[in-house]
Amino acid sequence: MSTDQRRILILAEGKFSPLKSKTANGAIVYLPHQIVAVIDSTKAGMTSQQVLGYGGDLPVVASLEEGLKFNPTHLLIGIAPAGGQLPADWRETIQQTLRAGLHILSGLHTILSDDPELARLAQECGVGITDYRKIPPESEIVARGAFREWKSKIILTVGTDCNIGKMTTILEVHKDLRQRGLKSDFVATGQTGMLIQGRGIAVDSIISDYIAGAVEREIDQSVKEGFDYILVEGQGALTHMGYSGVTLGLIHGTMPDAMILCHQPTRIKDDYGFTLPDLQRIARMHEELVRFYKETKVVGIGINSVGLTDEESQEIAGKITRETGLPAVDAFRFGPQKLTDALLGYLNSQ
Repeated sequence: MSTDQRRILILAEGKFSPLKSKTANGAIVYLPHQIVAVIDSTKAGMTSQQVLGYGGDLPVVASLEEGLKFNPTHLLIGIAPAGGQLPADWRETIQQTLRAGLHILSGLHTILSDDPELARLAQECGVGITDYRKIPPESEIVARGAFREWKSKIILTVGTDCNIGKMTTILEVHKDLRQRGLKSDFVATGQTGMLIQGRGIAVDSIISDYIAGAVEREIDQSVKEGFDYILVEGQGALTHMGYSGVTLGLIHGTMPDAMILCHQPTRIKDDYGFTLPDLQRIARMHEELVRFYKETKVVGIGINSVGLTDEESQEIAGKITRETGLPAVDAFRFGPQKLTDALLGYLNSQ
């Protein structure tokens, strides 16, 4: 079955919301014609539009049984929680899904296809389990400094925190570049991006020694395919105590020619209670890390304006621009043109 023929039912029980169902939300935005319904009994009867502010009339149902009425072919695990483990009370639903003849799509750290009971059940029912965080052996490779050979321009999104819009921002810029007739590719580095793009590598599941090498390998493939602009999905945050390692590995694997810094103005503190960093300071820190090897620049600020009105988002964007001298915009709400223009302006001046 081609990906275009998939009919995906999303499991997000008790978690369907703007910030707690990251994988579900990305699929709803970028694979709208494949998604048939979302399971969350706490919001049953609502629509995606009512819950997220986008997604139109996509229904939220109370159970797998109700979801099966939409004739799905796949069930997507719609969350990416801290630690990435399968919620214990979801196991029975996974078993019922397999018995119903649906394929499973999962971005959890819990590798469902390695679970003997689930793997046996999938085989008996003639369906597959796709684990986006299951790392192929060929991706366990140390970086070789391939950036010295690349002629393509590499762009990376970075952030003041985790789960702050790095994938959405880079995808919007990627779409804009392609609409302008430029040869742009998107490199997915997390489970949601991989679901959308159909390829990539979940770098947060790789042994730390191999993070830079794994993303370097993905970029090598895009370079060989002749793309001029290669946009890499960022992960984690340098200032996040739990997930900084994956960010540093990505920076060294991409050696970006330019970066876009993502920020949520309404988020004051991170998971550890530390105040999110000053934008100018964090931009300089990212630039200095790369400038040990090559020239680079943070060219713009991608805003995640969840919880803000359009007017409030634009007002804050203007304030950020005045303070940093960089264009700032919520690319999802208002389009990425300001960021794309800044990116091309900087890269063409080098």
